[in-house]
Amino acid sequence: MTHSPPPGRPRARIPGPQQPPPPFPRIGAGLWRRCLKGGLALWALTAAVAYTTRGVAPLPALALLGGFLIPVVFVLWAYERHGRDLGVSAVLGCFLAGGALGVPAAVLMESHLLHTSLGRFTGVALAEEAAKLGALVFALRRQPGLRGARAGLVLGAAVGLGFAAVESCAYAFDALLLSDAADLRVVLETEFPRELLAPLGHGLWTAIAGAALLSQRRPNGHFRLAAPVVGTWLGVCVLHAAWDATRGVAGRLVTRVYGVQGAPGPFGQPYLPRTGAGQEHLFTLLSAGGLVLVALLGLAWVWSLTPADAWRNTP
Repeated sequence: MTHSPPPGRPRARIPGPQQPPPPFPRIGAGLWRRCLKGGLALWALTAAVAYTTRGVAPLPALALLGGFLIPVVFVLWAYERHGRDLGVSAVLGCFLAGGALGVPAAVLMESHLLHTSLGRFTGVALAEEAAKLGALVFALRRQPGLRGARAGLVLGAAVGLGFAAVESCAYAFDALLLSDAADLRVVLETEFPRELLAPLGHGLWTAIAGAALLSQRRPNGHFRLAAPVVGTWLGVCVLHAAWDATRGVAGRLVTRVYGVQGAPGPFGQPYLPRTGAGQEHLFTLLSAGGLVLVALLGLAWVWSLTPADAWRNTP
């Protein structure tokens, strides 16, 4: 026998108003640390398997892990520190556009520019920086609200690091295909230095160019190729060309110091005949010193773009 509920008691529980679920997943704090630790552990395990088995099967996975680990970790760090309000979709879209669109566009432009009188390093710098800036425009074309120097720095860095990740993997695969005996050493020598320097190279240069581009963006979302944007892009191309030319300059300086016949010009290939220990050490020191100098110039440029008080209020 059933009893009716007492008067005044609701017959059904009416749920209160609920917030709609976020359209995109939220990234929790500290994800970049967990990604770095887990990625390094997985990379070390893959390297150990490749070294133990002496096979080529683990090498493509090792190249992919090594190519994407540092760029992905740095993008997660930049999002967590300075770009939460920009949205996951914008950061992820810029990263994917930098790799999927920037690299093919750069290859197409380099095929034309490298046959001109601009020179190898200048042509590569112009092509790659233009391709990355075009990828940034494509990724943000439907998001007119993303403007300002801070948004340009974060999203530009995402584009540059996506470009660096795909480019590093391409260089690693190319080295594997061209080497007579594909082994672990080929992948490490090709990819390891590029990954460590990726945030100070492509990521830094595109961040600077992106800050200039989004600072000049109109409220309706249209991009302006104003004088500051073009001037910043040219300055970034100079940094890029100087970065690529450091080994050639170092080789030329070593040949001058030791009085040997080396590269024919200051930006030639650094092949040193009859190199001794002293020449090799000096060449390594000058090459590393040149990279550090270019990186410091880029970091100083980034630091000057946005006042310090603007970064204190970032999410």
